[in-house]
Amino acid sequence: METKLPEEVVEICKKIESKGFEVYIVGGAVRDLLMGKLSNDWDFTTNAKPEDIQKLFKDSFYDNKYGTVGIKSENFKPHEITTYRTEHGYSDHRRPDKVFWGKTLEEDLQRRDFTINALALKLNDNYEIIDLFGGQNDIKNRVIRAVGDPTERFSEDALRMMRAVRFAAQLGFTIEENTFEAMKLHSGLINQIAAERIRDELLKTLSASYSYEGVMILKNSSLMHEVLPEFEENFGVEQKSPGRHHLYDVGTHLVMALKNCQSADPITRFATLLHDIGKAKTHKKLPDGTITFYNHEMVSTKIASKIADKLRLANIDKEKLLRLVRWHMFSVNEHQTDAALRRFIKNVGVENIPDILALRVADRLGGGARETSWRLEEFKRRLIEVQKQPFSIRDLKIDGNDVMKELNLKPGPKVGEILNKLFEDVVEKKLENKREVLLKKLKSSPS
Repeated sequence: METKLPEEVVEICKKIESKGFEVYIVGGAVRDLLMGKLSNDWDFTTNAKPEDIQKLFKDSFYDNKYGTVGIKSENFKPHEITTYRTEHGYSDHRRPDKVFWGKTLEEDLQRRDFTINALALKLNDNYEIIDLFGGQNDIKNRVIRAVGDPTERFSEDALRMMRAVRFAAQLGFTIEENTFEAMKLHSGLINQIAAERIRDELLKTLSASYSYEGVMILKNSSLMHEVLPEFEENFGVEQKSPGRHHLYDVGTHLVMALKNCQSADPITRFATLLHDIGKAKTHKKLPDGTITFYNHEMVSTKIASKIADKLRLANIDKEKLLRLVRWHMFSVNEHQTDAALRRFIKNVGVENIPDILALRVADRLGGGARETSWRLEEFKRRLIEVQKQPFSIRDLKIDGNDVMKELNLKPGPKVGEILNKLFEDVVEKKLENKREVLLKKLKSSPS
């Protein structure tokens, strides 16, 4: 391993060792180093007790029963230094009922989730890797494998199943067979986990480079049935019919759209995954074989709203999710008026326009159509032009004070009427929204 460790990481190890304690870098940082990447998240394990660590690092903080002391960092996430420990009893399938300080590194490593995260690095002249469970080999083979018995690991902490999916999606790894079978067998345990924790893992999976593969692992492991049963209902719901371009059933279309979503934003990707989720509820087949999904965008929005509440999305994220799902069926044709485009922008939100366009392209590609069309490109061009126009009276280059000063008026309804008329003239392109033009119009208008 040739990567040079950050100086502050080295200094932490040296300071702890200078007092006669053992210390190792552990977890994802070691995994990343072996994969040729520099981590932003450095964890340490030691035989020093929390009170010993705090004596060494005066600005450290310690407010938990799991033996983890935090140290602030200007360059990375806060460093976490944890005393060797063993854990016993997981009645809530999330956290240990009892924690005991361990005596050896081996005790500490065997309680960890996956072999690729159960690696330790000892700082010496050659950077010694401690690998008790074959983590280096699993990194080489690109495999996620539970440490020891996967049933025990998932019974201890059911969130580890979602973490397995997330790591697979981030790293492009597969999940080892026994580990995957244990996930299928114990998927129901995920319901013991707080919604916020499930949400965080799901959004990290959607943000990952292999998000499509991650969602398919969720589906095939039965975790999707537990976490997003509304989504799974759409697999097998046929869309092929006369005059329609779709190649796939609804569920497959949704994951294919996600696969083709170019936005890195997790909420946009989530909206892409959910945009047609209401089609299972609105599916109808007419006598001539035509399949319809009337008002599916409205139903999809209602379902997405329930999912957002269940996962406890932040209000700002929920609002964006619902806007993208609700308005994803926007029309694109050369005959649309500026007024129609302005309504679209108002409905979607100016800040969400790049995201809904990314969803639209993903929707097309996920259904078997070409990435874009001349109509869509023209639509994008006109959106830019329309946004140069004012959207409300507040966007005019003059205000009520200007009206009162130029026309010697007192505050009252008349001022608003004049501003409204100026705004209409600007929207209809009878006037330019320039201060000098509007003031000249004021002066020439009868009061």
